[in-house]
Amino acid sequence: MSSIIKNKSMLKNIIPSKTRRKILELFFQKPNENFYLRRVVRELGEEVNAVKRELDILTEEKLLLKEKRLNKVFYILNKNYLFYDEFLRIFTKAGPILQMIYKNLPRLGKIKYIAVSFRFAKKLPIKEEEIYFLYVGVIVLKELEIIMKKAEELYQSPINYTVMTEEEFIFRKKNNDPFIWRFLKEPKIMLVGEEESLMK
Repeated sequence: MSSIIKNKSMLKNIIPSKTRRKILELFFQKPNENFYLRRVVRELGEEVNAVKRELDILTEEKLLLKEKRLNKVFYILNKNYLFYDEFLRIFTKAGPILQMIYKNLPRLGKIKYIAVSFRFAKKLPIKEEEIYFLYVGVIVLKELEIIMKKAEELYQSPINYTVMTEEEFIFRKKNNDPFIWRFLKEPKIMLVGEEESLMK
């Protein structure tokens, strides 16, 4: 099983500053949005001086970029930052949607793989015939539907996903099913299972 962040204690140890951790969670949960100081303060419920200090640190590190517009300074993630993709993976796994799915795994049956498209993390649109989530195993569909409905409420957008048994997955992969291989060839985040095994 993939080693997801099971709770936020790991992040607390890696990023001991609570305010910095909350800022990173906010920005990586909304990677395409920009924020001004007062909005960050309002959304996090932290002291303005503490927020400003951490924004300055993250800007100096080049993880955040800032731009002045009229009388406001806006901050946005620097997508060219060396470790941007790695941070995005971490905060996607630690985010509310994947944590909710992970905590409900016992209700979902015997799961071999859960793979998540990196476009889901980046909040990028996909075509109607494409998917964000691939579930492989013996899945309790009614439970999965309930969980994914909650996930869509959190994501504030429809989440395309597909479910198949391990036998069907192996058959379609061996027969070069374009639907499967289109998904497999893209960058992904493994919630359950190992990517190397998924791709064999």
